[in-house]
Amino acid sequence: MKNDRILLSHGSGGKLSHQLIKETLFPLLENPLLAPLDDGALIGLDHSQLVMTTDSYVVDPIFFSGGDIGKLAVSGTINDVAVMGAIPRYLSLSLIIEEGLPVADLQKILQSIQNTCRSADVQIVTGDTKVVPRGAMDKIFINTTGVGELSPRFKMSRKINLGDAVIINGTIGDHGTTVMAQREGLNLQGNLQSDCAPLNDLIRNLSDFGEQIRIMRDPTRGGLATTLNELAEGTELGIVIREEEIPVRKEVQGLCEILGLDPLYLANEGKVVIVAADSVAPQIVEKLRLHPLGKEARIIGRVEERHPNKVVLETQYGTHRIVDMLTGEQLPRIC
Repeated sequence: MKNDRILLSHGSGGKLSHQLIKETLFPLLENPLLAPLDDGALIGLDHSQLVMTTDSYVVDPIFFSGGDIGKLAVSGTINDVAVMGAIPRYLSLSLIIEEGLPVADLQKILQSIQNTCRSADVQIVTGDTKVVPRGAMDKIFINTTGVGELSPRFKMSRKINLGDAVIINGTIGDHGTTVMAQREGLNLQGNLQSDCAPLNDLIRNLSDFGEQIRIMRDPTRGGLATTLNELAEGTELGIVIREEEIPVRKEVQGLCEILGLDPLYLANEGKVVIVAADSVAPQIVEKLRLHPLGKEARIIGRVEERHPNKVVLETQYGTHRIVDMLTGEQLPRIC
């Protein structure tokens, strides 16, 4: 690794994050279960397969429009289990709390955690609490580990195929712009709020499509662009997405234009990217739209032979540009 110190950009989910994982972390920790570097690990037991994932949440501010760090922690970990084709069952909850955090804030976060767990039909079954001196961190950090049982109806190859369709269940960039606006004290008109939500119920509705769904991913840090690059990486195929088909709220687009940001790189916390056989893509979109979290679902692109190992955006003017992984750090502590 070129850098001899950890930078904020190493936590962006983009190029430097991948470099840190592949060049520093993975060589020391390598084993067959970790090797796929998926959203979760597939663990085979005698009569079933489990999916296990873990994530840590350091978002600032800890309360934001549409959610809070508690809802975010539960939703994010549930989604990492669900996109692996598993039914989330159990969560661990570890809290690292800064001295001086108001007990009322902690209670509010815990109530949000409980409400989100109930809505997703998962349980907190173990946990840990640590308190650190004032100034040693910022308010509260949360780690959650999720365990779920792999659904036998999802038989994903976890590889993209030529001609596959790329689908998303709704608008991009909602979480990233909401946190950014609130952190910077921007008073914007409109209904800008995080898309933070557990997606297991939405994803469970797609089990009828079985192995026709190749792979699912949740485009969190690094946004849609980075997630699609991860899917194209190491293949001889490219992904072409159409700008006019990618759903973006006008509030998100407006803020991005003001600040010079690209919605493709902004974090999402209630979105799933689905790569599926083109023949069933319209039915998948129709099924998604029946669910409250999938009303704006649509096909946004295709897997093609052109541009191998790359993601390319076809603009509304008919031109094309390469969409690389996120470089640098657009906004630290986004999740």
